[in-house]
Amino acid sequence: MTNELLQRSSKPVAAWLLVGVGMIIVQILLGGITRLTGSGLSITEWNVVTGTLTPMNEQQWLTEFEKYRQTPQFNLLNFDFTLKDFKFIFFWEWFHRFWARLIGVVFAVPFIIFLIQRRFKPSMVKPMIILFLLGALQGAIGWIMVASGLTGDAVYVKPAKLALHFVFALGLLCYTFWFAMELLVPKDKMVISATLRKITISIIIVLGIQLVYGAFMAGHKAATAAPTWPDVNGYIFPPHMMKSEEGLLNLIDNKITIHFIHRGLGYILLIMVIWLTIRLYKTQGSSLFRKTRWWPVLLMTLQVLLGIFSVITSLKIIPNQWGVFEWMAQLHQLVAMLLLLSLTWILYIVRSKAVN
Repeated sequence: MTNELLQRSSKPVAAWLLVGVGMIIVQILLGGITRLTGSGLSITEWNVVTGTLTPMNEQQWLTEFEKYRQTPQFNLLNFDFTLKDFKFIFFWEWFHRFWARLIGVVFAVPFIIFLIQRRFKPSMVKPMIILFLLGALQGAIGWIMVASGLTGDAVYVKPAKLALHFVFALGLLCYTFWFAMELLVPKDKMVISATLRKITISIIIVLGIQLVYGAFMAGHKAATAAPTWPDVNGYIFPPHMMKSEEGLLNLIDNKITIHFIHRGLGYILLIMVIWLTIRLYKTQGSSLFRKTRWWPVLLMTLQVLLGIFSVITSLKIIPNQWGVFEWMAQLHQLVAMLLLLSLTWILYIVRSKAVN
C-alpha cells in the first residue's frame, strides 16, 4: 500500500518530466530549423529578460537590423538582405530562445508547486539539482556557440561548438527521460541480462560518436560534398580524406572525411542494432519489455533511409528556401533523438542485476 501511494504521488512529477522531454525535443528541432534557415546569428546579444519580446515597432526593428549589419555573416554572405529577409531569420532565432525560456518556466513553476505539496522524495533532490544545472549550462553553451560566429570572418557558428551544444542538449533530454522512467516504471518490469546491457551501452557509445558527426555534417554543410549513394562521389573509399597538411584535423574539418565517417558509422550502427534486436527477442521478460524491444531496430532502419534521402536531395538546396532536403534533414534529426531515447529505454529496463 505504501509503495502504491508513493508511485501515485510520483506520477504528477513524472508527467511533468515527460512534458519536459517533449519540449526539449521541440527545442532541438527548432535549433535544426534555425541552422537550416541560417538564422542563428541574427540576434547579436543575449538579453535574458528584455530579449523575451520581439521588436515592437519599425524603429526597434531597424535598430536590431543595424546590429546584424555589423556581423561578418551580413557583410560576407547576406549583404543583399532587406529588412523583410532579416525579420524572417530573426523570428526563428527568437523563437528558439523563447522556447528555451518557456522550458525554464514550465520546469520552475511546477517545481515550486511540487515543493509546496512535498511530492519530492529525498532521492529526487540530487537529480533535480543536476537537471537544473544541465539546463543552465546548455543555455550558456548556446550563447558561446552563437558568439563564435560573430567575430572575424565567420559566417556560421563553429562546427565544434555546434556539436557541443547538440550533445549537451541530447544529454539533458536523456537525463530527463531517465528520471521520469525511475518514477514510472515498477522494478518488477526490469529484465536481468548483463550481456544485453553491455551490448546496449556499446551501441549508445557508437551512437554518441555518430551524433557528434551528425553535428559536424550540419556545421560544415557537408551533405552536398558527396550527394551520391551508395558510393561517395564514385568511390567506396574517397581520396583526399587525410590531407597531409591537415593531419588529424581532417577528422573534424574535412567535409569528405566527415561524410565518410558519418555514413560508415550509420551502417555499423544498423548491424549492431539488428544484433541487439535478435538478442532481445531471445530474452524472456515482462510484457512491457516485449512490447518495446522492437523500437530501436525500427527507428534505426528509418534513420538510415532518411540519411540516404537527405544526401540525395541535398542537390535540391535553394538558399533561403525551405525544400525537400530541409524536411529530410529535420526528420533525420527527429528520428535520431527517438532512436537515442529508445536505446536509453532499453538500457533502463535491462539491468545487470536486480534493482532493490
